[in-house]
Amino acid sequence: MASTEGLQAYEEEKLLLPLHKEKGWASRHLYLFQHFWCPSTHIEGVINFQKHFQAKDSDVIVASFPKSGTTWLKALTFSILNRKRFSSFDNHPLLTSNSHELVPFLDFIFHGDNIQHKLSYLSNMTEPRVFGTHIPFPSLSNSIKESNCKILYICRNPFDTFVSSWTFFNKIKSDSLTEVTIEEALEKYCKGVIGFGPTWDHMLGYWKQSIATPNKVLFLKYEELKEDVDFYVKRIAEFLDCPFTEKEEESNGVIENIIKLCSFEKMKNLEVNKSGTVGRNIEKKYLFRKGEIGDWVNYFSPAMIEKLSKTMEEKLSGSGLSFKTCL
Repeated sequence: MASTEGLQAYEEEKLLLPLHKEKGWASRHLYLFQHFWCPSTHIEGVINFQKHFQAKDSDVIVASFPKSGTTWLKALTFSILNRKRFSSFDNHPLLTSNSHELVPFLDFIFHGDNIQHKLSYLSNMTEPRVFGTHIPFPSLSNSIKESNCKILYICRNPFDTFVSSWTFFNKIKSDSLTEVTIEEALEKYCKGVIGFGPTWDHMLGYWKQSIATPNKVLFLKYEELKEDVDFYVKRIAEFLDCPFTEKEEESNGVIENIIKLCSFEKMKNLEVNKSGTVGRNIEKKYLFRKGEIGDWVNYFSPAMIEKLSKTMEEKLSGSGLSFKTCL
């Protein structure tokens, strides 16, 4: 009798064979699956998630394009939603766990077999349940779209997202793969060939949905969140139907404590984020680089600036979505 691993490999191979593929950044191949570029290691989890995940009206989904502020928004969302449950900021789960452990990715949960065990785990989670995803809006499970659950989406200036992605993927790539040059990476990026890309399609999918259903999807920009985090922490709490009370919480510094707890500097310097792995054996220390706005200027040549600027203008034109690109 064939082993479970053998059957799984056969099923994956059969699934991947008809799909168009391109060389990946940190993996051997990316596959064009449901109109987005998906790493082969994620496809099974995406399919199982689409088939089996049953959203609850109280669920919160933190959605993002990779390297756009996911770790930060997960931490903020978890802290805002659970501030009554974990009122002590000296003994908070974020001090001993990475935010990706507290807010797991849905396709990671559904990777592999034993679906019933996974469904049992999900049904026993404390509510409100908070999950993360990089999956584009059209490929979310129907139960998420049809339920009253909320979606927080964060994006970032594609110039900074690109640099963050390029440096990150070169750190986590397999030793058997050659390092992708920045010029080669930009060529792929502008063509949309990056995990969960094209970037523009990903952003526009959630952008349009946030306009169509503003009570369902809150669209955030990393730059705006960083420039006025106090305002956006309040905005997120209001969107999630758990606004801060003025007399009790605001006057007692609850908002400031959440902002401090979830700050880039705080999380980067925690022992729990300096060592160990998370998700698909990603070293936690690689999740925190600089967290700066505009660091891309240190990497881009004039020709690269022109190339990405033209691509963004073409892809985002007429959508109402734009980014400041200050030199």
